Formats: sequence, C-alpha cells, structure tokens
Amino acid sequence: MNEVSLLRQIRSDAPEPEREAVDQARAALFERIHADAIPGARSVPAKRHRRARWAGLGVLGAGALTVALVATNLLGVGDWRGGADPAAENALNQAALASIDTSDPALLPGQYLLVESNSVYGNTTQVDDGEYVSYLTLNKDKLYVPADQSDEWIWERGARVPYQSFNAEGEALAQREYAAAGQTGETLRAPNAEFYGNSVIPDFEALPKDPQQLLDYIYKTTEGQGISADWMALLWITEALRTGVTPADVRANLYLAVAGIPGVEITEQTANLDGQTGIAIGRYESKDDSRQDIIIDPDTGTLIGERRIDYSGDWGYPANTVRSFTAIKTSVVDSAPDGGTQNGHLDGEGCTDLGSGAFQC
Repeated sequence: MNEVSLLRQIRSDAPEPEREAVDQARAALFERIHADAIPGARSVPAKRHRRARWAGLGVLGAGALTVALVATNLLGVGDWRGGADPAAENALNQAALASIDTSDPALLPGQYLLVESNSVYGNTTQVDDGEYVSYLTLNKDKLYVPADQSDEWIWERGARVPYQSFNAEGEALAQREYAAAGQTGETLRAPNAEFYGNSVIPDFEALPKDPQQLLDYIYKTTEGQGISADWMALLWITEALRTGVTPADVRANLYLAVAGIPGVEITEQTANLDGQTGIAIGRYESKDDSRQDIIIDPDTGTLIGERRIDYSGDWGYPANTVRSFTAIKTSVVDSAPDGGTQNGHLDGEGCTDLGSGAFQC
C-alpha cells in the first residue's frame, strides 16, 4: 500500500485520481521532504516550551505537512464540515504550499525579526440623545523577536490616535476623547514575550499537526463563544495569524483549517490593505451582517493582514465600513531599542502585579 492509498482511506468514495496526478503529488511530497531535510537555518534551542520557530522544518514535520497538502490536493478539505467553496479551498491550499516553500527568515545571533503592525479599531459612544457615535483609531506597534526566543522581546506600543471619523460629531468626539486620555506610547521588554505577566504569543508547538485535528481543536476550544461556531473558528485563526510570528508550518496548517470552515470564499482577488496587495479570503456572518477577511500574499503565503467589514450601518458606522483591520510587515534587523519594562506604564504607575495578567493600580 503506497502513501496515496493510505490517504484515500480518509474518504472511500473519492474518485480514482489520474495516474499523472498521483505521480506529481508523490514527486512533490518527496521533493519537499528531501529539501527540508537539509538544514538551511540555525536552530535555536528554547529554554522554555512556549516558542515559535524560525529555523527550517524538521524532516518529520515537513513530511507530515506535505502528506496533508497532498491529501488536500487529491481529496479536498471541505468535507470536514462542508468547508470553503472550491476556489477558496484551492487558494488556501496554494497559500499553504507557498508558506512551506518560502519558510521562515533565518536569524543570526543578535538579530531580531521585526514585526510592524498597523491596527485600526472602532470606538463607539452613546451620546445624550441616545444615538451612537463611532470613529476609528490607529495603533502602530513594533515587536522585536530575538533569535533565541527565550531572550528578551521588545514591544514598542504606539499611542492610539484618531484615524477616521464618519461625521462632524464623530470627529469632535474622537479629538475630545484622545485629548482626555493623554495617551503616549510605551516600550515593554520581557523574555518569552511575557508582557504584563502573560505571553502574547500562542503556544504554536502545542497545536495539532494534522489540519483536520487542528480545526476540530479550534472548534472545541471556542465552543459556546462568539456569534457562531464558524465565525469564532475563523476569528481564532485570524488572531493567531496576525501575531506576525506564526511559523511557516503552523501557518500552512491554519490555512488548511480555514478551508474546512463553511461559508469561506474568495472575497476579493486583489485586495489592498494599508498599501499591500493580496488575495482576500473571508466569510460573511449573517447574525451580525459582517464579514471577516484574511489577506494573503499568494506568492509567499505570508499574511498581509486581516479586516472586518460591517454591512449593517448600525452603532454609528455607515454601511459597508471596514470597522477594523490589522496590516503586518516583517523584516530582519540587527538591533532593537533600549529601555522598557515588562509591564510598561503600569510599572511607572506603581501598579501591583496580581498574576495572570491582572494588576491593581
């Protein structure tokens, strides 16, 4: 029994694949396994379990993931729960393959992966007449990830500033609340990204390596949360991806998991997000008349960002408004800023760390 026969046991009613398709899939499988068996980057041992990896995939990890990708090519992912439409499923599969081909940047000792994120969020206030007034704010952050991730991470958090208003009342409210808050940026510094006492990075290595098991895990983890099970599953994946530090193999598996969520489709072939362009893949949620997208560079499989579009026209937002988005850029740099504490402003204000991210000020 060959590896394709094993894969076909997943779904016994799958049509017999063309001989050429089987040969191509097998060739791609072994080509990637052999290619990833050659170490192309320095592997940095972590002193603690919670870490993401920048080095090349291990032979077992690469082989297992490629088997999953071959299974996707031959059998499809959508049968798990109905799944994405065929065009989106194909795009996500190609993005997963591109992620593995591109891999992760190799960091030398003393270098950092710089993750720059521009994040826009909505703010809503109910004014005296009972109406809702909303506006958008912008945060510009920089996260410096060390080559040895047990070392100190540095997080430069920009002040939240007014970004977009939809009427004169919203503009006045934005400026008034910004002035009252007196916000300034801050610099945080902590080993293992444990800012404010908790790591801001998911434990990627603990996630299931099989895409179907990963999706099942996500549905179980988010059960009973959010607007709907499918909406919450996509949101969970979106939040993991937008950290900007998702390892290539995990990113590929997350893309394949997205393909198993019902209602996922290509929403825009060429989407522009904060000056970067990619393919937008998302899902419309009827319960709150909104759509969640992820935007992917189809050539590299890297995440450009994510956005949420509100169609309802409620809560002081015009209909068809991009209510929030996060745009991400990554690069390798040779240094990081000095200064900073684990808890930023909270340390300067004399707050007491109560543990698990709770503070008393």
